[in-house]
Amino acid sequence: MAEKRKIIVLTGGGTAGHVTPNLALLPYLKEAGYKVYYFGSKNGIEKKLIADYEIPYFGISTGKLRRYFDVKNFTDPFRVINGYREARRILKNIRPDVVFSKGGFVSVPVVRAARSLHIPCIIHESDMTPGLANKLCFGSASKICCNFPETLGKLPKGKAVLTGTPIRDEIFTGDREKGLALCGFTPDLPVIMIMGGSQGALAVNEAVRAHLDELLPDFQIVHLCGAGKLDESLADRKGYKQFEYVKEDLRHLFAATDLIISRSGANAICEILALKIPNILVPLAVGSRGDQVLNAESFVSQGFSVLVPTDELDARIVDTVHQVYKDRAKFKEAMEKSGQGSAIPVIMDLIKNAGKGR
Repeated sequence: MAEKRKIIVLTGGGTAGHVTPNLALLPYLKEAGYKVYYFGSKNGIEKKLIADYEIPYFGISTGKLRRYFDVKNFTDPFRVINGYREARRILKNIRPDVVFSKGGFVSVPVVRAARSLHIPCIIHESDMTPGLANKLCFGSASKICCNFPETLGKLPKGKAVLTGTPIRDEIFTGDREKGLALCGFTPDLPVIMIMGGSQGALAVNEAVRAHLDELLPDFQIVHLCGAGKLDESLADRKGYKQFEYVKEDLRHLFAATDLIISRSGANAICEILALKIPNILVPLAVGSRGDQVLNAESFVSQGFSVLVPTDELDARIVDTVHQVYKDRAKFKEAMEKSGQGSAIPVIMDLIKNAGKGR
């Protein structure tokens, strides 16, 4: 008798950081024989990111979970309830063995619906302190993965597992020459990559553009500035290349990069660490739980990074870039010694064990 095919639902969205670790798991899930489905919001960034992977995608109703007053706080709970009903109906139909959630507000109705159907759930928390969406899912999870040792004490006992974050294999396959060609750059000057997160970062964008005259004599700059945030007046500026967002070719841009200026979302900095690229972290503070600051401080303490607060970036960007580039060997050495292992084998074991007996 043929073995029943295993089925897994992946969920997570709102930002690229809630999606890319799921994408990193895809080849390993398929190799292990899993049929993969993805649950996300109806029009979120996760739908765009998943589109190229030939995975059935189910968009459900979602409502943002806010810690501050907003008129939508009165209507979004009803969207979450609708999302729960939609997710439960689809889960009953496809009958997965396990759900793996990377968090974000879209994951809450999916995980809660899975629990109501006795489907085991594994969730992953990237930051040092758990986000609200993941907190709401703790009771529904069989295991909770995390990136930082400091996080273990903030998670329910018996469920917490220190795994690290899944890193996409393809980011290690970039070609420097292709990356330079994509930007029209030469091999004569080092390359700075600016990453403001999947939604861009206005303060970072403005600081970089304000100091192009001081930076471009010594560096070339590839700027991932976010959707709708291109500056057309700089389109023909020599040594400066803008992209709203880059998917498949990002690996080539990484290969061409000598220094990164980035927000300090956990997934982004874990990829930077894996690639051993010297970096300047500009953590998002206002409007966040403060975890980007904690993430950045952890990397600074380990010798991987320099932290520059957003409100100091304009004044410090030029000198800091030159200093980090001068000391690049020191940062690379610290990252080489980090001993970062792959999270994927550990998470795959958790997934396989959770699905046993389904």
